[in-house]
Amino acid sequence: MSATVPFSQFVLKVHSRCDLACDHCYVYEHADTSWSRKARAASDEVLERTAGRIAEHARTHRLPAVHVVLHGGEPLLAGPDRLRRAAELLRAALPAGCALDLRIHTNGVLLNRRFCELFAEQDIRVGVSLDGDRLANDRHRRFADGRSSHAKVLAALALLREPEFRHLYAGLLCTVDVANDPVAVYEALVAEQPPRIDFLLPHATWDHPPAHPEGAGPTPYADWLLAVHRHWTERGRPVPVRIFDSVHRTLRGRSSLTESLGLDPADLVVVETDGTLEQADSLKTAYDGAPATGFDVFAHSLDEVARHPGMLERQSGLAGLAGQCRACPVVRSCGGGLYAHRYRTGGGFDHPSVYCGDLLKLITTIRDRVSARAAAPAEPRQPLTDRHLDELAHGLGGADAVTALGQAQLELSRRLVTAAGAPGNDAAWQLLTTVDRAAPGALDAVLAHPYTRTWAVRRLARDGRGDPGGLAELAAAAAARGRTGFELVLPVRAGWLHLPTLGRLRLDGRTEAVLRGDADGLSCAGHTVRWDRPGDHLWQPVRRVALPGWTLALEDTDPRRDSHQWPAADRLSDAELLDWTGALGEAWELLGRDLPDYAAGIAAGLGTVTPLAPGPDGRDVSAAARQAYGAVGIARPTTAPVLALLLAHEFQHVKLGAVLDLYDLHDQADDRLYHAPWRPDPRPLEGLLQGTYAHLAVAAYWAGRVRAHDGLRGDDATAARLQLATWRAHTADAIGTLERSGSLTPLGLRFAAGMRAALAPALEVPVGAAAERAAREAAATDPAARQAAAGRR
Repeated sequence: MSATVPFSQFVLKVHSRCDLACDHCYVYEHADTSWSRKARAASDEVLERTAGRIAEHARTHRLPAVHVVLHGGEPLLAGPDRLRRAAELLRAALPAGCALDLRIHTNGVLLNRRFCELFAEQDIRVGVSLDGDRLANDRHRRFADGRSSHAKVLAALALLREPEFRHLYAGLLCTVDVANDPVAVYEALVAEQPPRIDFLLPHATWDHPPAHPEGAGPTPYADWLLAVHRHWTERGRPVPVRIFDSVHRTLRGRSSLTESLGLDPADLVVVETDGTLEQADSLKTAYDGAPATGFDVFAHSLDEVARHPGMLERQSGLAGLAGQCRACPVVRSCGGGLYAHRYRTGGGFDHPSVYCGDLLKLITTIRDRVSARAAAPAEPRQPLTDRHLDELAHGLGGADAVTALGQAQLELSRRLVTAAGAPGNDAAWQLLTTVDRAAPGALDAVLAHPYTRTWAVRRLARDGRGDPGGLAELAAAAAARGRTGFELVLPVRAGWLHLPTLGRLRLDGRTEAVLRGDADGLSCAGHTVRWDRPGDHLWQPVRRVALPGWTLALEDTDPRRDSHQWPAADRLSDAELLDWTGALGEAWELLGRDLPDYAAGIAAGLGTVTPLAPGPDGRDVSAAARQAYGAVGIARPTTAPVLALLLAHEFQHVKLGAVLDLYDLHDQADDRLYHAPWRPDPRPLEGLLQGTYAHLAVAAYWAGRVRAHDGLRGDDATAARLQLATWRAHTADAIGTLERSGSLTPLGLRFAAGMRAALAPALEVPVGAAAERAAREAAATDPAARQAAAGRR
């Protein structure tokens, strides 16, 4: 007999003790005391048997992916070797075709570079617990002797934000305390730049209700969360918040993203350090032994665990709720709340949540806010014509379509700079408005600079507190371009005064300087500069490469250019500049020959190439940043054909990111992970969409190279045929996954159909049986090589 609903989520306890003494912890501070009888760390035997049981379950139910969280206690206490062992065993045991989404949840106190390097090696994403600013965090999350853990957690998060480890950062988990200021907590979390925030209600039952501050209303937890929701919404929802996204999804009849809301059947099981199999950890708050099943990984299959009465009850949906819940108008969103929160002695879990009133108010208020927003007049958005959309859906986009995208991005940058600049009477804002009236084209040239938007987004993410000097730099650059007279104080950063799109001036020993400008040029601290001409060794202008039909900037001066996945290179030497110029000329010629349908769009929209530092072990690396339209980052490869391919590949990401700023191509709340044929790890839906769109150009590029080698033999011809066989198969597979996801909007389905049509010519190019066979063998045996070849997309 198989499980009613197979498990796809597994919590693996690798250590059962903790280095903090949080007084709201459900493991050590609530009713269950079983932790004291568990092994401190999971043994090799437990890890091996767990990996085998998960693999057995995945094979039986043909699961496309499993999600495993390494947990505790504090899992980092297990040490790097034990964590590496767990990851290797899990990955090795899974059947072919089943992806592993591996994560670790930590308090962050012990997180250091060695752990991060391990997590990068094993592809383990990291979630961190943080309850807000220091005041909020220290209410509960302290060491046993009362010391604060806050500074250590912030240091860990700073490490996760480094370019080398940023892709590992999974998000922040915050337990709500209504004694804390909700907006201050939210802003403290957003300041750490998380990819997701998860707010949790503190665990409570009817026997032990949640704290209710004196003088608070009847629904203090709803009031607290709704204050955050309003603030989050007003700021454009800059980061996903799981509880709010789940309410929005369930109100539209979709699945929840959390077990604490909605009617989706539970599909999670916990493996303790001794190999015992338990229900969700939250049940530890109900009574001693509440999560226990009586099963373990040595003697029982996961299908047996799924038939445990407690598991079946948590998979019974509406029928498993109390009568009061079944009659509630928001039951399909609420789902009765978290199962553990329904407990009362004498009646078990057959009760509404102890947070019933809070959940009702939270859901109905968000529902009403959504309805009011939907009824309000929609903000005008920069439209694309049907012809533009059709071109872009096919992965292409001529000069007109890409120019329209650029205009939409310019308007977005204008709005962002307006919001980030907080217009008032300050000199920088006054100068911007003056230039906008006198020389609007000059201001547009600065606002269209890719890293202008990067500055505005970062400043807004910090609620206007980050980098106020950036506005003065933008204003001065625009005034200089428009030859408008001005006098303005600018910051000096690490010895340089920066003018976006123009260059930088060396000014050692200062933190700020007065810059003056008029029709004849710029003057500062005794230096006179003509920004449009070469100067002395202290003035470093942005240098441009003029090619037939395409002029672009090699951006190696802007301090915000380090916005890509890989670190930016230093200022190019004259010899490096010549190498880049020659390589770009050759690459542009190849693009015109092998990818003519893509080249026109590249010339119209790609205005900046940011040189990156060489990749690890000399790998070719490249990247596109969502908040830097019109720029790609590339470490100059050794050959022009590779440079041509990277330019085309990355500009696909740039185009699609601009489309996604205008239109929804998929359900934003879909939190599932999907198999990407070019990577060993599963991807979010938008990541799969981005990779598929980019690889359309890759497949077309290799089709062009194969046609160029038609009838020829030799290593180059063989390599081109193998690459084409590989990338057209991967791209076709990914398009099918997108179409089957059920989460594409009608326009998203139009893009999927367009991509399939665009791929058809590449599928028709003959490559020979040997290339097809070699591509299949490589895909089956070398996922790491696929990841490297795909530019880590």
